[in-house]
Amino acid sequence: MSTINTRLENIKRLQAKRWENEDHWDEINEVLIKELEDILRESPRNTAAMVSMGAIYSDMGENEKAFACLQHALKLGSEDKNLFVNLAIVMVDLGRHPEEYHEYLETAEDCQEDPLTFKAYFDPQAQ
Repeated sequence: MSTINTRLENIKRLQAKRWENEDHWDEINEVLIKELEDILRESPRNTAAMVSMGAIYSDMGENEKAFACLQHALKLGSEDKNLFVNLAIVMVDLGRHPEEYHEYLETAEDCQEDPLTFKAYFDPQAQ
């Protein structure tokens, strides 16, 4: 399990570098998704990998895929703050009604952030 955690830590570091290497955005996203898929093949109930994959899909604008990943992590019982924040971000991007995602934001307030996951990018001015 610790090797998976190390891989997730590396994914988190690499995803942060995407913003410094926007010329390679797509290539970095492909590497991240492939690595997360590999982790999920080894550990299909790994909610940290699902939350991270959901964040990456959200950042790529693939909100339906992001939503599916995040919902799966939720069904498996994840209580990660980033899960709930990312669900809200994706639901905003999908054009859902605020009542549908406010509950996730309220839940997030009482949760701890998993150090192996990250938040999806959200630009409130883009809406």
